[in-house]
Amino acid sequence: MFPIEKFKGIRTPFYYYDTELLDQTLDAIKKELRPGYNMHYAVKACTNPIVLKHIAQAGLGCDCVSGGEIQACLDAGFKAEDIVFAGVGKSDWEIELGLKAGIGFFNVESIPELEVINELAGEMQKTARVCFRINPNVGAHTHANITTGLAENKFGIAMEDMVKVIRIAQEMKNVEFVGLHFHIGSQLLVMDDFAALCDRINELQAQLDAEGISVPNINVGGGLGIDYQNPDANPIPNFKAYFETYATRLNLREGQQLHFELGRAVVGQCGSLISKVLYIKKGSVKQFAIVDAGMTDLIRPALYDAYHCIQNLTSPEQPVEKYDVVGPICESSDVFVKDYDMPGLKRGDLVAMRSAGAYGEIMASQYNCRQLPKGYAEL
Repeated sequence: MFPIEKFKGIRTPFYYYDTELLDQTLDAIKKELRPGYNMHYAVKACTNPIVLKHIAQAGLGCDCVSGGEIQACLDAGFKAEDIVFAGVGKSDWEIELGLKAGIGFFNVESIPELEVINELAGEMQKTARVCFRINPNVGAHTHANITTGLAENKFGIAMEDMVKVIRIAQEMKNVEFVGLHFHIGSQLLVMDDFAALCDRINELQAQLDAEGISVPNINVGGGLGIDYQNPDANPIPNFKAYFETYATRLNLREGQQLHFELGRAVVGQCGSLISKVLYIKKGSVKQFAIVDAGMTDLIRPALYDAYHCIQNLTSPEQPVEKYDVVGPICESSDVFVKDYDMPGLKRGDLVAMRSAGAYGEIMASQYNCRQLPKGYAEL
């Protein structure tokens, strides 16, 4: 999987993307798509240009949450009409960019945002196609920081305001109501979470039927997780179970289009952070493997207490030892894993932090004046 010889001479830390696995993942997704199903890659997971181009070439659309992401997708070859734009705080210039490009639709999250979109569209003599993101108040089995579908979260419009907001949009001259949008969280591995969302959407659709309101598009967001514990055993998520849940549980109306916004499930397993061992430090209580990657390069462990499998690429045959694998950042939270058993390390060894294709490179920072890690593929 890793072209170790080609890693020589490349400055660490860096991200490596296995585009063969990415393409296999994209093929697995397309195999499970049914008529009327539309896939939009959630761009916030990874915007590496090579990764984006592979996804665009596979024929997927994209889900963006900023003007910068919209531009990156246009540059990568995505069709403007296959772009959807979400986010609670869209700036005027971002809305104008979407209108000018002719994106598919805006996922709107508040009445004030709707009013601004209508005003800007009028000034540009455009009609903005809008879906309303509804907060379904559905819990999800995931980390509290990545739930998005509870009433306490900042996302979406309250269910009790759904009809009112749609009626407001129908009276506006420069917006067209085209659907509903939902998203309940990320890194979800229990299909019951998605089934619960389907049940809630079915309830809301029945309410809209009674109001005589038709909904051309239903967007159920994404959220399907990956296996961080065993990336080699499960390199491709269970797309079959995911899509079957919606096919069997969601009551679509005739002609309705169903939209998905998977991100992590598309790119998570194809990316790894490659780092070099700087020092092995033996303390009175712990043995530390100090590597040149830090929380600036992969923040998930510090931010979410997330786990990433770490592999010794240079000498995997060594006897197993126990380490705290830590970075060089001047923060006690700069720890990748504690009390971790892995083949013995020495200065200069390369290690791979697996399952880092999603929310890895894209969340890197320059704290401590560090350089951003580069991303490579097809070396």
